[in-house]
Amino acid sequence: MRRFAVPLLLAAAMPATPVVARTVVVEERSVEQLQTSMAQGRASSEDLVRAYLKRIAAMDRRGPTLRAVIALNPDAIAQARALDAERRAGRVRGPLHGVPVLIKDNIETADNVPTTAGSLALAGNLTRRDAPVVAQLRAAGAVILGKTNLSEWANIRSTRSMSGWSAVGGLVRNPYALDRTACGSSSGSGAAVAASFAAAALGTETDGSVVCPSSINGLVGLKPSVGLVSRTYVVPISHSQDTPGPMARSVRDVATLFTAMVAVDPQDEATAGAAAYRRDYVAGLSTSALSGTRVAVLRPEMTPDLAAAYDRALQVLRDAGAELVEVEAPKPDGIGAAELTVLQTELKADLDTYLATTPPAVTARTLDQVIAFNRAHAAAEMPFFGQETFEAAVRTRGLQDPGYLAARAKSLKAASEAIDGLLARARATVLVEPTYGGAWLTDPVYGDQYSGPSSSELPAIAGYPNLTVPMGLVRGLPVGLSFIATKYGEATVLGAGYAYEQRAHARSAPRYLPTADVGPGLEGSSSPRP
Repeated sequence: MRRFAVPLLLAAAMPATPVVARTVVVEERSVEQLQTSMAQGRASSEDLVRAYLKRIAAMDRRGPTLRAVIALNPDAIAQARALDAERRAGRVRGPLHGVPVLIKDNIETADNVPTTAGSLALAGNLTRRDAPVVAQLRAAGAVILGKTNLSEWANIRSTRSMSGWSAVGGLVRNPYALDRTACGSSSGSGAAVAASFAAAALGTETDGSVVCPSSINGLVGLKPSVGLVSRTYVVPISHSQDTPGPMARSVRDVATLFTAMVAVDPQDEATAGAAAYRRDYVAGLSTSALSGTRVAVLRPEMTPDLAAAYDRALQVLRDAGAELVEVEAPKPDGIGAAELTVLQTELKADLDTYLATTPPAVTARTLDQVIAFNRAHAAAEMPFFGQETFEAAVRTRGLQDPGYLAARAKSLKAASEAIDGLLARARATVLVEPTYGGAWLTDPVYGDQYSGPSSSELPAIAGYPNLTVPMGLVRGLPVGLSFIATKYGEATVLGAGYAYEQRAHARSAPRYLPTADVGPGLEGSSSPRP
């Protein structure tokens, strides 16, 4: 079998000759704190880049071996120096000026790194083009530090997959308990930000891929309304549900990134109305946002530990002045099957369109050819699970198929009416529920084994915003609280999430334990018998 030169460019980003730099602390530092350090002259953007590179070198492929970073940008230091020069000349672009961020490796950047989606079939996908969402972050002054690992093909290849694994990057590990999942598909973005490899990162979501890794890695994550953030040059699954989203350790930092991300993109028709929602989302944050607000409360089935954490979170909402209204969870008939039809049909059409734009070095130009590639390189690409979702997708009949059109109409109507109906019956502006439970054990044999609550399906299908905010630890593992609103309700969920976060102070930094801190009891009380 051909051996692949896997594009893990970690060494390339480190300078060949030693450079004397100030020692700066980046662990657990927010975007705002980094910006203040630079404004006060206590650190430069170059200092920050070098500090993050040093931390990644010590922890990503060594130490706890998180495998969160798939490639580093060899031009990151040069970009930081250019932004430092702008600052010295009196030009500061905004709150992201000089701040290093990481980008999920299904989003293209113009840097000298390929965009692989974790697959060896895209190892040569060096496009030298910025996705518009990346170009917007650059224009706002962000330094693109590198690319993060992910569940291969954004976790759409198989229903029996292991979240966080890709053939290019290996398996991402959860910084809170190294034997637990980092969830997916934005697993590397989640683990990297939790471990302070950057203050913030971009993920993408089709259904759960921002909010799950954010919740399970103790982060804030925003899955925006579809149509506010461009998807151009993002390796696609579904034009109906895909969207990039910001991930960070605070609501303020997520709002800072999101402010820079909202824009009209002529190449993405869904964003035609985005200009109406361009604003400073940080300026709208207030600790009093929940005062007098009616909040619809869902109570899915959950473990007693998670329920106790949820009850504590609800009390924080009450203390912040919210009026809580319990609502019954909707059960739209057949929505899951309809969503699957949509995703499989759009995957075939959208991925074929994307692959046709890749460089000649990418020889798999259609989904059929990707499937053939995986079969030819099965030892590297399919050591744990197969590609049955890909195989089902190639059998779909295209975007004009009546079955697909009916499935999209059914799922969209059911999801949007479910959320809007819950809000209307409660006369509420925001809906809350647990995002997910705690991280499950990584299992290469049987794949993902999680069966607890999930907040992602309805807002993902409807294209509505879903913000997850840390709700604390349950048996040593982070859990999140979801704030969901109707379409384009980002200001609502960010405001509510911020008011909750500023009272709850529920996030704890990771400790890189080998397994979850579940307390005593595993050993038992008996002594060996003679």
